[in-house]
Amino acid sequence: MQSETAGYLISNLLHLHAMQYIIYGFLHFHYLTTAMYPPLFEGIDRYMNYIVLDLEWNQAMSAKSSVFNKLPFRLRGEIIQIGAVKLDENMQPGDEFKIDIKPVFFKRMHHRVKKLTGFDKERLQGGISFEEGMALFQNWCGDDTVFLTWGYDDRGIMEQNIMLHDLDWDWIADWINLQLIYSVQTNGDNNQKALSAAMEFFEIEQTRIAHDALGDAYNTALVASRLDMENGILQYNDAQRIIADRRMQIAQASENRQRGSGDSPIERFEAFELNSRAECFENEHLSGFACPNCMKMLRSNRWVCQGDKRYMALVSCGKHGQYLIRLKLRNDEFGRWSASKLVYKADEETVAFFNAKAVQARRRRKKAARIRKPSV
Repeated sequence: MQSETAGYLISNLLHLHAMQYIIYGFLHFHYLTTAMYPPLFEGIDRYMNYIVLDLEWNQAMSAKSSVFNKLPFRLRGEIIQIGAVKLDENMQPGDEFKIDIKPVFFKRMHHRVKKLTGFDKERLQGGISFEEGMALFQNWCGDDTVFLTWGYDDRGIMEQNIMLHDLDWDWIADWINLQLIYSVQTNGDNNQKALSAAMEFFEIEQTRIAHDALGDAYNTALVASRLDMENGILQYNDAQRIIADRRMQIAQASENRQRGSGDSPIERFEAFELNSRAECFENEHLSGFACPNCMKMLRSNRWVCQGDKRYMALVSCGKHGQYLIRLKLRNDEFGRWSASKLVYKADEETVAFFNAKAVQARRRRKKAARIRKPSV
């Protein structure tokens, strides 16, 4: 009897873990496909409701919290507050919405979330259920809604929470990341500018509380009101490409200044949604290069770190000479990595430049090793 009971419990546990991986895989696939293939926008649609949304969410106390055993997938955050501002026909801030949500799974306030938001245990208990809150929010939003957020995080959190509570999510299909429009229209080369930086750029005075869902939504709406939203939405589907091209041009100019050369790169490549720094170097499209003359694949295991997540390597083709590969890595607060690659034909000056940087890197490593070595 005991063995049958144990077998039953193990079977249920394996089933739960299988469901976790299935749902997590679906969410990850959904995130990747919607990031790679965003909805097509053709300018402002006057029949749509444009709503600036901001969420606040609580986190588990640790990555190993037992609460994850009760969840069907790895929940990044549980929503505790929804704040939103409707934009009028002139793309100016209009009606406002704000509501506190009582968490079901992450019931204890994470210390960092508490410090940022000011939420405490008593305020958490005063919120309404997620189901009730979403019903009120959907009714306030109305039909044909496009959500505007500052970054991608709010969308992912909203979708996870809706799936967790098994609610309808067809009505939250259309999203616009205002960071992209801001970067395109302010000649930025980074799509992750802070909201405070955008407010400073437009000289917008901070009149609402930061890290309050409605306060951040209102400030984001003010930034939207300073943007050319008609052109921004029209160009939205090309925004990432525009920013990536601009980043490449800036990187190229910087590298040329460092090398004292006007040579243009013979190959450019960008990779997104990588899980670690190591995966960047394991990616054959980043760490490898096909000789443009004979198409022989060239790879290097010797990378020289130049600081600020910048690396370079020399690769050699026996018939057609050497090439310099440069990588610039970036990571966000959620552990996602991306990388840009530039490849140059390496002349004597380039090889000398690389060797000099390699010597500097070795000296830095030796110095760091001496500092770490305990005194006897």
